[in-house]
Amino acid sequence: MMRLLYPLVASALITIAPFLLTFEKGQDIVRGLFGFEEFALLLCFAWVKPQNASAKLCVTRLRYAAMALIVALMLVVAYLDLSNLLAIKGWNMGWYGIVPVVTCVLAVAMMWKVPPFTFPTVNLIVFVALIAHLFAYNNYAAQPLAQFPVVDYLARTAPKPVEQKILPESFKAKYSVEDSAFVARRYVDSTRSNVFVLVESWGIPLDNERFEAELSVFRDAGVPVQVGVHSRMYSRTRTAERENLIYELKRDSATRRRDTLFIPAQLAAAGFNTHFFVALDSTEQWRFKYISNVGFGNVVWDKSLSDGEIAKMLDSVLTVPSDSGAAAPKVFAAWTTTATKFPVEGLTAPGSDVTQAAYRIPVEKLDSAYTERLMETLRLVADLARKHPDVRFVVEGDHEPILSPLKFQERFYKRWTPYVILN
Repeated sequence: MMRLLYPLVASALITIAPFLLTFEKGQDIVRGLFGFEEFALLLCFAWVKPQNASAKLCVTRLRYAAMALIVALMLVVAYLDLSNLLAIKGWNMGWYGIVPVVTCVLAVAMMWKVPPFTFPTVNLIVFVALIAHLFAYNNYAAQPLAQFPVVDYLARTAPKPVEQKILPESFKAKYSVEDSAFVARRYVDSTRSNVFVLVESWGIPLDNERFEAELSVFRDAGVPVQVGVHSRMYSRTRTAERENLIYELKRDSATRRRDTLFIPAQLAAAGFNTHFFVALDSTEQWRFKYISNVGFGNVVWDKSLSDGEIAKMLDSVLTVPSDSGAAAPKVFAAWTTTATKFPVEGLTAPGSDVTQAAYRIPVEKLDSAYTERLMETLRLVADLARKHPDVRFVVEGDHEPILSPLKFQERFYKRWTPYVILN
């Protein structure tokens, strides 16, 4: 096992040398002790080295070609590592560009006489090294064992959306703003039926006129309207569904285990009929694992349905038969809409890859399609609220269009969603 020290020390040389040469007093840069990608490449270098002098000439040439390719890849990784380090400091490459060449040459020289590793051994060593790094990092993150230059470079250079997380003071002065994810539970009215509507990908646009146009759908319906915005813990529909349905979080005084009470379960115990609607398959986002457990007695999930069809089903649930002598039971219903779910359907040619094509279409075309679907969804909700003035409606966005193309995401505030209370 002593031969394992050679690739370990060589990869540490490639990683630590540029760090020491660019070191500044007081700098705060977390750095691994050895380069994981360089370590794996050096093991592969030892594996492909010619092992038998009597081997066929063509096999020997192939091995030398593979060695040359590995050295070239190692040099690329070393340059990526150096560029990551210089980018943190804001320095130019300059003379530092010779450092990867020197360290890679020294690493190859160290590995030249090392006995070859078998391929299964290489796999085992790389796997154990990765597990050791993850275990150590989980227990002491201040000093990781390994450095991952390629992963760091991709994370550094990948396009990132402009994240606008702070609402301007003019916006806060106009709307009720709450930095909390648990808003819906305060508006439950136990004296009558309630409907929670979670609108897919409805966020707060940077353009306030656009937001006002969306809210005008409810105001034009002629029903009492209360508008506000609140924060979300995560930009996920599944999380938003559960946040909306939480009644109380408590901890057992004896076991200290946390317990969650949900609104549907509380209202069902009070005699409400509880319903959940979504035009998706039950396995999407694992809804079958938690929707029935939070207290819904009636669940409808069917990806063949549209939001318009679900609105009709909800209307029938809320409608009290005129010839019914007995008082109809109160209803609690939750509806997660899907018309504005990304990738937006209907924007690609038949047979094309929907996911890829949805991210290639012009942003303005996507914006138009999204707005059309969103306004139609909001009209469906407004019509229901107008038709059932005795029912409390709580309408919220689940998150900003987080799964849309980056250019479109930049048109919305991050982690802020609207809520509208009707009736």
